Amino acid sequence: MLPTLSDIEQAAAIVYSAMPATPQYCWPLLCERLGTEVWVKHENHTPIGAFKVRGGLVYFDALVKDRTQPKGVISATRGNHGQSVGLAARRHGIPATIVVPHGNSVEKNAAMRALGVELIEHGDDFQASMEYAQRLAREQSLHMVPSYHRLLVAGVATYWVELLRAVRDLQTVYVPIGLGSGISAMLAARAALGTTTEVVGVVSAHARAYLESFTQGKAIDCPVTTRIADGMACRSPNAEALEVILHGVDRIVEVTDAEVAHAMRTLFECTHNVSEGAGAAPLAAALQEKHRNRGRKIAVTVSGGNIDTELFASVLTGSFA
Repeated sequence: MLPTLSDIEQAAAIVYSAMPATPQYCWPLLCERLGTEVWVKHENHTPIGAFKVRGGLVYFDALVKDRTQPKGVISATRGNHGQSVGLAARRHGIPATIVVPHGNSVEKNAAMRALGVELIEHGDDFQASMEYAQRLAREQSLHMVPSYHRLLVAGVATYWVELLRAVRDLQTVYVPIGLGSGISAMLAARAALGTTTEVVGVVSAHARAYLESFTQGKAIDCPVTTRIADGMACRSPNAEALEVILHGVDRIVEVTDAEVAHAMRTLFECTHNVSEGAGAAPLAAALQEKHRNRGRKIAVTVSGGNIDTELFASVLTGSFA
């Protein structure tokens, strides 16, 4: 069951105790590039540079209110969820351990350590890291913070409510799909406000698990080979998220690493905002569907701006390939 408007408004009170609402702008150059009115929701402007912080704040608020405070928490991430856990855990004085796969973003790892988490590298992808974190949680009696949970969705939905209330009559919104909290939150916000906005999910063409699952109506695992969109590097769909997606998402678009890199450059050229791969994926999809969107009012989210300097430099210079 998705969070209601009451749930989202209660979550907003928690979120706004730690950060202000993020802006949404209609950038003229970007509108020119797409040939239509396009709004950008800037979740790259949060305290951790990504939307995930909202869910973490709400989850930990409930954790300390509803049960005995755990001796420690643990979770798995490719970066932004881990920063969210780290920030929220530090606010409540709870030790946090984060498991990341080998080869994870150097700068996301540094950001998590700066928040005081104990960082462990294990496994070749997120799924392996998550399974190891679950094992450590059992062995060390730590509270496992999930990557998908109704409280996380309620927190994240606050940003979509901000957008839908600020920009009326949006016809289409493009949302990246990682493990599913972001797009589930958009569906919750749409239902809560009673809008008819088309919700288009965006996956990496090199991490197609949710697209295949959406097409076949059941969970399908797919290999992950994306080199730029780590926020969408999902090998195995979350069952709860998939159920929500199957019943609420209008369609799903896939974008290649090359298209994502082009979208990152476009965002920087037109708005001077830095975006990570998953954060630029919605714009990549909107650019792919440029002719379909002509004359429509659409929105994309920059869901995060946490990308390693070296990789972003290669994107800007066009040497990423």
